[in-house]
Order: sequence, then C-alpha cells, then structure tokens
Amino acid sequence: MLALVAGGVFLRPGAAADVRRPAPRATPPPTAVVVPVAAPAPRHLPKIDYFGVPAGFPADPRPGSTTAVTEGLHPARHLPVYDAPGGRPRAFLPRTISELPVVAPIVARRPGWVAVLLPSANRRIGWLPAGGWTPIALRDHVEVSLREHRLTWLRDGRRQRAWTVAVGGKRTPTPYGRTFVLGRTGTHGAVYGGLDAIVLAAVPEHRGNLAPGLRDGHTGIHGWARTWAFGRSVSNGCVRIPPEAQRILLRHLGPGTTVHVR
Repeated sequence: MLALVAGGVFLRPGAAADVRRPAPRATPPPTAVVVPVAAPAPRHLPKIDYFGVPAGFPADPRPGSTTAVTEGLHPARHLPVYDAPGGRPRAFLPRTISELPVVAPIVARRPGWVAVLLPSANRRIGWLPAGGWTPIALRDHVEVSLREHRLTWLRDGRRQRAWTVAVGGKRTPTPYGRTFVLGRTGTHGAVYGGLDAIVLAAVPEHRGNLAPGLRDGHTGIHGWARTWAFGRSVSNGCVRIPPEAQRILLRHLGPGTTVHVR
C-alpha cells in the first residue's frame, strides 16, 4: 500500500485520515484584580480650603505633561483624599471652595481609585476611591509657555486661539506645572478691563515676596489694559492677557479646565 505524507497527515487509499491533534492546553485561571481598601477617615481630618492643603500628599509625577485631561470629578459631599490607593487619608475635598464648585481633573487611574490634581497647592495630587463623586467631561485645556510668553487655548485637542501675554517675574514667578480652573471672581480697577479674573488652583511659589494683601491669594488669568506688559515677565505670578482674549476665555473655560504651565 502506498502512504503519502502531507503536512503530518498519513493518507492511505480507502482509509480515513489519521490526524495527530495536539493535546489541549490548560486554560489559566483568571487573574483577580485587587482593589486596595479605603481606610475610614477620622472626623477631625482637615479640609482643603482656599488657603492651603495639609502636608503629606505626593508630588505630581508628570508636572510638565501637556497631554489633555479629558475628565474631572465633582464631589457629592466632603470626600476623604488619600496619599496613595489604600493609603492614609490626609484631608477632605469639599464640594466648593470659597463658593466656587470644585471640579478636580483626573490625572491617573488604578483599580478602584483615581488621582486628581489638588486645589490650593502646586504640583500635588491626591487619590480618591470610587463613589461619592460625579464624572465631568473636560473639553478644553490651556498651555502657557513662560519662555515664549504665550497662552494657547485648545478644545478637543485642537488649537483655537493663542495670544502673547505677561507672566511672573523672577521673584514672583508663575507656578510651573499642571493646575486647573477653580472658577472666576470679580476685579476692581480699570487696568483689568472691567472683566472677571479666572482663578486657578495654583498658589504663589514664594508668598513672602508678595505684598501682604496678595500672599493668601491664588494665581489667576486676567485681562490687562497696559499693552507694554505683553511679552514680558513682570507680573506678580498671574498671567496677564489682552482684554479681548479674556472675554473669549471667560465664555469657554469652566471649572476643572487644566492649565499646563511650562
């Protein structure tokens, strides 16, 4: 009888093919996802407010990132914020700060946890477990180049407008890194163009170098009527922009919008 070998299968006239099938492989068991448990927060835990954040929170691991942040969260109540997933609760994040609704940008995720940029601090993040907050879509972000004295507004990753601006001086620099919009507040004086200022989560880098009345404030973006300042590092830390630019930003930037200063 004639046997033909074809790809490992032996064929004989009048006989069925004898197929050598490999033994089935064992299916590995599914890997369990471990979600770190959130420790109960003490009632006496301090609250994050307009004037600062308690110590112990980790640094932003990507302060120079210009990647758009597309989602934030709004607390439904005072929520404990932790220094790591399953770590130590350090402070409560409130629903509002100085009557401004808090929307904190989500910058990292772990199973059952999210990390957000913290208000009233520079380049700090905190971790929150799932639940107790509402996700908020973020379409806009702003980039500020300190070297080029330029502010660029982007929506859905696409550049919308850009302007030459004034930034902080050597003793009162505009804080570097990622921050976000807290809200808006009124201004006093013709130099602001009669326009509200955009309040950022960032605070002065060197409070002692500021006049006493400015030390407890936040960094902001505001209109400025004196055009000679644009293209220079002359402010107290805020970003000064042309009044027509401020009108545009006030129409479009909401709480939680990330601002990337580099």
